[in-house]
Amino acid sequence: MIFTETKLNGAYIVEPERVNDERGFFARTWCKQEFKKYVTNLKLVQCNISFNKKKGTLRGMHYQSAPYEEAKLVRCTMGAIYDAIIDLRSDSKTFGQWIAVELTSENRKMLYIPEGVAHGFLTLTDNAEVFYQMSEFYTPEYARGIRWNDPAFTIEWPERVVVISEKDKQYEDFKR
Repeated sequence: MIFTETKLNGAYIVEPERVNDERGFFARTWCKQEFKKYVTNLKLVQCNISFNKKKGTLRGMHYQSAPYEEAKLVRCTMGAIYDAIIDLRSDSKTFGQWIAVELTSENRKMLYIPEGVAHGFLTLTDNAEVFYQMSEFYTPEYARGIRWNDPAFTIEWPERVVVISEKDKQYEDFKR
């Protein structure tokens, strides 16, 4: 696997290293030995999928608070998404900064998101499916979010938001 460090401390773009032959290719998407060179949280306890029917569907910006903070490894298995993350760790040198990566079923890139970082995405195609590997169980009472268009972060979304849940619309602005 190829790990590319992003500008956010502890967040990586992870690309499978393909072994090609006449059948196609083979690649690993998770290897504890390789991941431990880059990340501290190697625990995986839950996998989830999110299927999104319409282009312009926004989910986010989500995170879980302590003591149930979660790391995520996210991959788009069908279609394409614009995956955005915001560093909310007050002790981080990249606190308050955000990045975004286009994840597609064709590029097969993944985004490793460390604990304390909010995550959301906008679908760039109809019928986009996202696969998540999580380091912590979903704990509803610790689930948190901030508004996707919070002026404190000014994420530059590439498309118009067409579908968004009432819950995601109603998150408050982040208070520093």
